[in-house]
Amino acid sequence: MNQDLNFYDMWKDFYSQSSKLFDGKFATEDFNFYDMWKDFYSQSSKLFDEKFGADYPSQGMGQLLEMNLQFKKMIDESTLKYLEFINVPSRNDIANLSSLIVNVDAKVDDLEEKLEEKLDNNEDQASFKSELSNVKKDMKNLDNKLNQILTLLNSQKEKK
Repeated sequence: MNQDLNFYDMWKDFYSQSSKLFDGKFATEDFNFYDMWKDFYSQSSKLFDEKFGADYPSQGMGQLLEMNLQFKKMIDESTLKYLEFINVPSRNDIANLSSLIVNVDAKVDDLEEKLEEKLDNNEDQASFKSELSNVKKDMKNLDNKLNQILTLLNSQKEKK
C-alpha cells in the first residue's frame, strides 16, 4: 500500500494528462466536439482506473473522509465564532434556552397545582368555619332553650 499518497499530485497528473487531449484541437478547421469529448472520456477513464486499481481506494477514501471531517469541523467552529461575534445565538444556545424554558414551565405548573390545592383547602376551611359558626349559633339557641326549661322547672318546683 502506498503511504505517500498526495491528492494534489494526483490531481496535477490527471490535469496534465487530460490537458494533452486539447492541445491543437481548437486550432484546426475540422474541430469535432464529440470526438474530443470521447477521447477525453476514455483517457480520463484509463487514468482513473490506473489510480484506483490498486490499494488506493480504501486509503484514498479514508483520507478523503478525514479531510471532509476536518473541513466540517473547521466550518462549524468558524460559524460558531462568527455567530458569537455578531451576537446571534447558535443552535446549542437555542437548545439550552428551550430546555430552560421547559424547566420553568414545569415549575410554573407545579406552583399552579399547589396554589389550586391551597385554594381548595381555603374553600374547605371557609365552609368549615361557616358550619362551625352555625353549630355555635345552634348551641347558643339550645343553651338558651335549656336555660328556659330549667328556669321553668325550677319555678314549678318552687311552687310545689
